[in-house]
Amino acid sequence: MTGQGLLRELAARVVGEEKARRMWGRLEIIGDIAVIRWPPGFTVEELRRIAELILERLPYVRSVWAASSPVEGSYRLRGFTHLAGEERSETIYKEHGCLFKVDIRRVYVSPRLCHEHIRIARLIRDGEVVINMYAGAGLFSIIAARHARPRRVYSIDINPDAYRFMVENVRLNRVEGIVVPILGDAAKVVSERLRGEADRILMPLPSLVLEHLPHALEGLRGGRGYIHAYLHVHAARGEDPRSKAVSRLMDRLGELGARAKPLFTRVVRTVGPRWYQVVVDVYVETV
Repeated sequence: MTGQGLLRELAARVVGEEKARRMWGRLEIIGDIAVIRWPPGFTVEELRRIAELILERLPYVRSVWAASSPVEGSYRLRGFTHLAGEERSETIYKEHGCLFKVDIRRVYVSPRLCHEHIRIARLIRDGEVVINMYAGAGLFSIIAARHARPRRVYSIDINPDAYRFMVENVRLNRVEGIVVPILGDAAKVVSERLRGEADRILMPLPSLVLEHLPHALEGLRGGRGYIHAYLHVHAARGEDPRSKAVSRLMDRLGELGARAKPLFTRVVRTVGPRWYQVVVDVYVETV
């Protein structure tokens, strides 16, 4: 047993079953590092005792950290508190046959995007040019290069640490001739350097998708192509977060004068009470 069930089981041994129910979210394993969310009402001493139990139960885990803040800012970073094991935040993370060197305190990485990484790769057609506007350490880009046959993947991030890890990961996975790491603001990079270059654009940063859509449209070759937009939406009981995400994206594209056809949507994960991350795939024409 892993994930939320294991986390609550171990927490119950420390704080009792009633309080253990407050443990929200899954136990994330990134390489040999385990990450838990800091639930309300838990002390650091309680979390450290839970972390020691994690180390006992999962021998491949060498370090346990608590995420003490949500993902914030253009660098997409969280606050972390070390709980147990080695006080080390850098690791090698393996996914879909690729290796990624990451530091959880310096670059955004989420195993919960594992399905999306390979799903997007399988959609890419031979010879396509792809722009990844918020690439982090390069997971979407490198997995696409290894599992599909794109001609080029322009992989942009504004975080210098993410860029540094991305460059190293491109070499580590031997995709230097395909993935092009770029350090900079995605909106400016696309508008100034990649206008009309892409057949497909990835937008995996929900807080900037609607703001940066005009620049994504500028990046499409011939004014048409595919956009994969990741949005955060709130859905009350009985509401469908997928339809809300599609409506928000289509409304924004309409404001920009683009014609779009939704192709696919799914809830990627829960990010808070009644808050969901939803991906919407669309085919867009601006001409």
